[in-house]
Amino acid sequence: MQQHGARSKKINPNAYNALADALWRIYWNKGHFERYVRGMLQDHSELLARLDFGRTKRETSGELVDLLRANEARYLDVTVALMLDIAGMDRFPNLESQVDGADMVAKAEAAVTELRRWTGKQQEVIKEHEEHAASIAESAKQAQAIRAFIEAHEDLKQRFFVMHSATDKHQRGRDFEGFINELFALYDLEPRASYSLEHEQIDGAFSFDTDHYVLEAKWWKDAIGRPLLDIFKTNIERKGKNTLGLYISMSGFTSDALDMYAYSTPFITMDGADFMAVLDQRIRLDDLMTHKRKHASQTGHCYLPVSKIFSESE
Repeated sequence: MQQHGARSKKINPNAYNALADALWRIYWNKGHFERYVRGMLQDHSELLARLDFGRTKRETSGELVDLLRANEARYLDVTVALMLDIAGMDRFPNLESQVDGADMVAKAEAAVTELRRWTGKQQEVIKEHEEHAASIAESAKQAQAIRAFIEAHEDLKQRFFVMHSATDKHQRGRDFEGFINELFALYDLEPRASYSLEHEQIDGAFSFDTDHYVLEAKWWKDAIGRPLLDIFKTNIERKGKNTLGLYISMSGFTSDALDMYAYSTPFITMDGADFMAVLDQRIRLDDLMTHKRKHASQTGHCYLPVSKIFSESE
């Protein structure tokens, strides 16, 4: 941490006020707000320990700014990082998704504009700290992205448990389709929802490692047998040269189905154990896909249990 001593320029009190006002307005959900603040202050556990995130966002923002201002020489770098990061915001997705989003966004934009005006007046202070502030902000963004990823995973895991206990099997099937799309989107696999062609219904599609995949997903009581895999194989072969398939069956597959596609296959498979391993974050979805695709290329087998991946890596 840089120490600039008494000769350093001080931040105008109005700039601190503008920071406090903008900070609490840029997020509606307290969880998003807390994640952002924790990310920006990840190297200052002593500050985080003094913040009460159970209070309103406005109170917590004021409390933080008071702490920063009370020890300005020590916290000038992180203060500048907060000011520059918020002043650079031009969209507020968490506000836009709310019922009164337009009004909230307008108020956030006004607060950020005011903060931007004061950062413009503080150029001497900012120039002295800008490089380090940028490093703090970038590190914070990475930490926030990791937290958001973990939280999204946990939300999906809880949804998975709810679906598992569902009594309406048809509704569960529809919910499962949306669940898969969200999980695949989390890993930037560009999922496409179900769509119809002239003679077939496709549960979905996605892209991975330059290949295009068609997707079939079933959450049935019984294991998927060979006839359904045969139909899936035919559907894949009607597509382009670089098209592969992923067949998801939460109840697994019959032995005759797997035996049929043990030496040559245009698709890979996933089952409930695979999904739990991903949702428990014991393996990333893209890593799981890589292992399964490599196994299919090398052996021709459509099936590779996640337990085997774990045992081979030990």
